[in-house]
Amino acid sequence: MKITLTKAQHQVSQSKKRFRVLISGRRFGKTHLAITEMMKYAAKPVQNIWYVSPTFKMSREICWSNLKTMLHAFNWIEDINETNLTVRIKKSNSTISLKSADQPDALRGTGINFLILDEFADIDKRTWYEVLRASISDKYSNGRVLFCGTPRGYGNWSYELYLKGKQDEEWESFQFTTLQGGMVDKSELEQAKTDLDQRTFRQEFEGTFENYAGTVYYNFHPVENVVEKKIDWTKPLHIGMDFNVDPMSACVAQIEKDKVYFVDEIVIYSSNTDEMCQEIHDRYGTKIPIFIYPDPASRQRKTSAGGRTDLSILQNAGFKVKVKHKHPAIRDRVNAVNSRLKDSNGVRHIFISQSCKTLLKGLQRQIYKENTNIPDKEEGFDHMNDALGYLIEYIKPLTITSPYSAPTRWNIKQKQYGIKQGSTSRYS
Repeated sequence: MKITLTKAQHQVSQSKKRFRVLISGRRFGKTHLAITEMMKYAAKPVQNIWYVSPTFKMSREICWSNLKTMLHAFNWIEDINETNLTVRIKKSNSTISLKSADQPDALRGTGINFLILDEFADIDKRTWYEVLRASISDKYSNGRVLFCGTPRGYGNWSYELYLKGKQDEEWESFQFTTLQGGMVDKSELEQAKTDLDQRTFRQEFEGTFENYAGTVYYNFHPVENVVEKKIDWTKPLHIGMDFNVDPMSACVAQIEKDKVYFVDEIVIYSSNTDEMCQEIHDRYGTKIPIFIYPDPASRQRKTSAGGRTDLSILQNAGFKVKVKHKHPAIRDRVNAVNSRLKDSNGVRHIFISQSCKTLLKGLQRQIYKENTNIPDKEEGFDHMNDALGYLIEYIKPLTITSPYSAPTRWNIKQKQYGIKQGSTSRYS
């Protein structure tokens, strides 16, 4: 059995600095590198090793199964707790624990020998500065840290740490593209380039920091994305929906090949899901298929009486509901919309009728909160934009796949409890 790394991953692994910051494109192989690093430290006697991601669900879904696979392959597992996502290692008696940053107070009070903050740009920086920094600082741990993630703009604290890695003697920063990770074929990246706008592609796959000042939907053009188009009563309607009592918001589209035409919108104040369903029936009848793309919170959220979820109300009203099991990241939803407003080749795929006045105003006027990559919601432009985003992100999400086989460069076997440079693993 061997553990393998790409040349770029190996460069990060071999750094002797106490604090390492890895900025990379998607599918670089950050999780595989993280598991490799955890095992390297777990080989040492009585180490306390933590992997922290933005949510407990992410830790379980992204890292847990791959970590167990690796540990089982090496026969390292002495004891395992599936509830707490904790593993105790044979011989060394070290412990690896997967944690979540969404409850920072639960992370206090434990000395940590090695810490990984995965997708740290999406973690509140106070979790690091006010909680975890102290946990690596006691005289018995003198902990080391690996920060890794995709960049989130100059206003995000990930950029602060990246710069620190260029200036502080105890720190080192690395920046790699998706292609340098060796996990994704060049052809896949070329396809992604045609699907995404230029800024999104640079951030997500070239690992660059982008400016988030100004409008959120920067690819919207008030002329080129606006057309006069009426409802075709022979074709299905596709409706993105955001649930708010003030207001309930829905944008109505029809799809022609790879083009999405928004032909109407519905805004109802002091309302609920039942009233929205009635309005849709009153406007469009029941003769043509109607697909609803709601906020994924509709699975649990109840804006109407009777203890019914918004999802059940939509389904009982006879609509075909298209909804994901979990929220896409806000950045993914925004990036998906921008990439359809105008892709890297300058082609526009979203067109909006002049009658959709709320949607047009929202796309033009919603901005980012100052010095953040978070869309501002204070001015009320977000509701229809969110409705648009749920639809677009469902039908055209940001995706990229791994190759069936991995390169075989840099291939060196590992010694027991020792991990050395090797080729790309299939773990990502």
